[in-house]
Amino acid sequence: MRSAVVPVNLLLDTHTLPRWLADDHTLSDVAVAVISDVDNAVYVSAASAREISIKSSLGKLEVPDDLLGVLGEGDLAPLAITVEHAVLAGALPPIHGHPFDRMLAAQATIEQLAIS
Repeated sequence: MRSAVVPVNLLLDTHTLPRWLADDHTLSDVAVAVISDVDNAVYVSAASAREISIKSSLGKLEVPDDLLGVLGEGDLAPLAITVEHAVLAGALPPIHGHPFDRMLAAQATIEQLAIS
């Protein structure tokens, strides 16, 4: 008897998203399978979009010119930052020193998302 596969709610982090968009072969087979599975809900945080935009404008990262359009075409759902996310990000223990990582951790906690 085959076991049922449980859908995953996933939040792509700032390092995974550009690699996914570039079809980077350094992503693991498991990550590719989970992200591309249409039964899974895959989100992109506004925090990641901001960090990626900053890195792109500084020439540290290449992303598509129409990032919003590409995200929509790839069935990646946007995740806005709420006041609840912001408050939790500030209250997290100092394991995540980077402000963008803290926000992703807060969003993942509140929205019950796995981070990749």
